[in-house]
Amino acid sequence: MRINRQTLLKIAEDTVMQRARQDRDILSAYLSGALLSEEDCLLGGTADIDLTFVHLDAPPVEREVQRLTDEVHLDIAHYDQRDFRQARNLRLHPWLGPTIYACKILYDPQHFMDFTQASVRGQFNRPDYALGRAHSQAEHARQIWLGFASQVPVQPGPKELADYLRAIDHAANAVASLNGPPLTERRMLLQFPERAESAGRVGLFPALLGMLGAPRVDADTIKFWLPGWRRTLEALPQDGLPIKLHPCRHNYYHRAFETILESDKPSAVLWPLLRTWTLAVAHLPEGEPGHADWGEACQLLGLLGASFAERVEALDAFLDLVEETIELWSRQRGE
Repeated sequence: MRINRQTLLKIAEDTVMQRARQDRDILSAYLSGALLSEEDCLLGGTADIDLTFVHLDAPPVEREVQRLTDEVHLDIAHYDQRDFRQARNLRLHPWLGPTIYACKILYDPQHFMDFTQASVRGQFNRPDYALGRAHSQAEHARQIWLGFASQVPVQPGPKELADYLRAIDHAANAVASLNGPPLTERRMLLQFPERAESAGRVGLFPALLGMLGAPRVDADTIKFWLPGWRRTLEALPQDGLPIKLHPCRHNYYHRAFETILESDKPSAVLWPLLRTWTLAVAHLPEGEPGHADWGEACQLLGLLGASFAERVEALDAFLDLVEETIELWSRQRGE
């Protein structure tokens, strides 16, 4: 199948109409994500189609993925209409608000999403709303750091590293939220420098790379890790896995990794690689070889062992910079 933006948009529209005919509980549906952009929505020749269905009642599942080809899959979120009841308050939601603001409505016979989107878009870009979304992200990050500050683990494992990466995610997206929507996982380090520059803090990007251990490795080293990453994901049990690790998403990540590694920003692969690898190891039974592959990579990056305490200190300093950035942005706009 020839994959381009128009093909993917047609698949999205056809999927929505088919589901709406089959399920009378669907109130509305919309498209979000990279397909909304006129720029290349493919990364490594792969893409996901992000759809959201809003239901009259509580849906049976919150999220599902469906393989279409080796290169493309559907990523479908499900919501109860009651989640959108206070539409104006969604302007402050750091993830759902920007998604609704930018989404393309594909099915809405009762104009439920038309009304919701109009309410969200009203004054959405007002500085106090942008600050509210940024503060929410920064506060989440600070709470995670406080958990570490009370007692830094002597022997951190996948859970601790996953929490550390989650704090970085919130912190980086606090800055990104000042000038746009949150950054997606595969493109996080590709797009963060521009957002940091827009916020007046270009130094945040090298600090972020330092927290991930990027200066310790080169593209060849990261490339050497990819088979171990793949083995870890393929060894996972089939039951109880996060949607992010669904088998149909393996190529979605792997081909993006290969493309980024051949670009002029190879270190940008570290974010999606570490996030998915750490999550996979957290769900991998003890004794599986994937633990050793992941552990060796993280040791080299300085993310495990005694170096982890230094990373927690670096996270604190990074959060200070993020909070200062938000305060400066606020003062410049008279807030």
